[in-house]
Amino acid sequence: MNTSFTLPTALCALGLCVTAPAFAQATPATDTAVPQLAPITVRGTAEPNGPIDLNAVDGTGSRLGLTIRETPASVTVITREQIEARGALNTQEIARGIPGVDNASPPGSAGSVSYRGFSGTQISQLFNGISVQYDAVAARPVDSWIYDRVEAIGGPSTFLFGAGAVGGAINYVTKTAQRDTFSEGQVRLGSFNTRQFSVGLNRQLTGEPGGRGNFFRIDANSTRSDGYVDGNRSRADQVAASLLSDLGPTLTHTLAFEYQREKVHRPYWGTPLKVNENGMVEGEGEILSGTRFKNYNIDDGLYAQSVIWARSLTEWQPSDKLSLKNTLYYYEAQRDFQNLEVYRFNATNTGVLRSSPLLQRHRQQLIGNRVEGLYRGMLGSLKSDWSVGADISVNKQTRYPTSLSSTLDTVNPYDFTNRGFYSIPGMQPGFVPDRENKVTTFALTAENRTEVLPGVSIVSALRKDFIDLDLTNRRAVTATSPASASRKYSPLTGRLGVNWMVNPGATLYAQYATAADPPSGILSTASFADVLNNDKLTTGRQAEVGAKFDFWDSRGTATIAVYEIKRKNLSTPDPLNPTVSLPVGEQSARGIELAGGFQVTRQISVQGNIAFIDPQYDDFSQNVGGVAISRHGKVPTGTPRQVANLWADYAFLPDWRAGLGARYVGKTYANAANTVWAPSYLTLDAALSHRIDRNFTVTARVRNLTDKVYASSVTGTPMYYLGAPRSVELSLQARF
Repeated sequence: MNTSFTLPTALCALGLCVTAPAFAQATPATDTAVPQLAPITVRGTAEPNGPIDLNAVDGTGSRLGLTIRETPASVTVITREQIEARGALNTQEIARGIPGVDNASPPGSAGSVSYRGFSGTQISQLFNGISVQYDAVAARPVDSWIYDRVEAIGGPSTFLFGAGAVGGAINYVTKTAQRDTFSEGQVRLGSFNTRQFSVGLNRQLTGEPGGRGNFFRIDANSTRSDGYVDGNRSRADQVAASLLSDLGPTLTHTLAFEYQREKVHRPYWGTPLKVNENGMVEGEGEILSGTRFKNYNIDDGLYAQSVIWARSLTEWQPSDKLSLKNTLYYYEAQRDFQNLEVYRFNATNTGVLRSSPLLQRHRQQLIGNRVEGLYRGMLGSLKSDWSVGADISVNKQTRYPTSLSSTLDTVNPYDFTNRGFYSIPGMQPGFVPDRENKVTTFALTAENRTEVLPGVSIVSALRKDFIDLDLTNRRAVTATSPASASRKYSPLTGRLGVNWMVNPGATLYAQYATAADPPSGILSTASFADVLNNDKLTTGRQAEVGAKFDFWDSRGTATIAVYEIKRKNLSTPDPLNPTVSLPVGEQSARGIELAGGFQVTRQISVQGNIAFIDPQYDDFSQNVGGVAISRHGKVPTGTPRQVANLWADYAFLPDWRAGLGARYVGKTYANAANTVWAPSYLTLDAALSHRIDRNFTVTARVRNLTDKVYASSVTGTPMYYLGAPRSVELSLQARF
């Protein structure tokens, strides 16, 4: 595995490197005097960017109620306190705190994520533990205000959440009612005419104060911005409301509702790259001076969406050993696109050729029910906990695409007159349905943790899925697009792990896990060719070993994970007939992840992580001009080989705090041939906050402090989707 990395990465890892001498002092030589540090007294809540809380319960890595320390896997929990301390504006910025995760939000795949060498549909993104099976689009960034935390597990986790999750799973957890009474709010003003107004209210409606009863919570957010490229404007609103009711001493019910609305005028799709003397883009991509903030989309380009979530959660604990939970859920979304999406330079770099207009609507509806039981008991003389469950869901999606592949026009890169979308020849208003996909899933799950020796536990899990995929053609029937088609899948996936608590502050683990995911993307958007030609899902397997430990009198914590993942049955062209795909390809990734946090002094805390990833195609070919070309040994697109983060906080006065954040992302390839790539980059953020009194805090923040020009995503067109330039903001937070 190639573990080389540049100086910026080393700087980001510096916070982790300090752990080595600290850990070494646990076993000092008897003839060496070891200096003893004065104890640090922590008052109030722990520092958000200090030691990792390995005793936090993680609901994404297991359904057994295990802590991070007890789970034989690499799991991460990013808390509400960390979200606020790091200034994460949306779900994608929160997720970047997970070791090895990289993401971006180009409009066509605004939920794109790379994790452990895999990307797109190979990563599950969940909403309160529920998959909508369209993550690369549905998981577009949502403002962070309505979210309580983000949890993640690295590697295959189909055994928990269903088809997908070869590279990992990320779970966005919404705020819900608490047994408390408080009010909070925030006003944020920033560059590009950004305005954000957020409020939150939690109240006890009935019952004795501080006791059981009925509790209501509502969180609302509204954001407006003019964006950092020409003509781009956006507005987004979210509301999350919930009612927690204690129906008896052992029975509770939570009714939760979310509404999200977003509208983006003239979305930014990317910046074209300079071509060479042969009229091609090769090597490291380069944008022309003066095009950084240009937007080549049509004048009335549009992205709009509305999302509704409803959940009914009933929890019953009839005894100390047994608890039951039922989750009834409903999701509805409509997404509209009206854009000119592809731009490239002509042979002399004097004009931008614009093409690929697309009028598109997605209508999606998901309804399901999950029942789970947790029993804490004995297996003979051994302590043994069991979780069993069943999940049934129906996911329907209809798409309404109208697209043209021809070049529309060639415009001056710096100064051009735009036009309206329906002035494009061949484009007419109105949505015509193309294909309805219906995915019906029934799953049975079981998970167990048995303590076989003092401090040694075996953790195992199995999931059996029964998936029915039905396609209905809403357009003209042809030989390749029949009136209907169907396919059944029934994958069995699981995990077997061992967790050894060497002592109260150190744990070692090893695990083997499997996964299954769609062969050509997503079942909810699978084509007739996918259904007719592919009779099985891809399979994934992972071997992982790791450690989690405290050091220096628990002032520091660290985790390390080493893994290898193999994914088989990728769709790849038949060398004898490249127009036909065969499920025989293979892809793999090996890597190392390190994470740690350290309370350096009473005033200074540091937290960071770094991931080295070696992904490659083992057996994969592309259809290039009717010829199958092998990509063996190439790096998959959109998967950087190094990702690192570092956060440092300094409480230099009683009511003043300064923060610094650094993020490094390695080189990323635009195509499977690895002939075009985006270079590595390092960005810095800085913040200064002042607590005015017990209720109010004001924070000034600078993002991308050095105004680094970088590509947060690169496509095979190729275009760079550029990251945001330097920006400043001022926010006022209140809590009562």
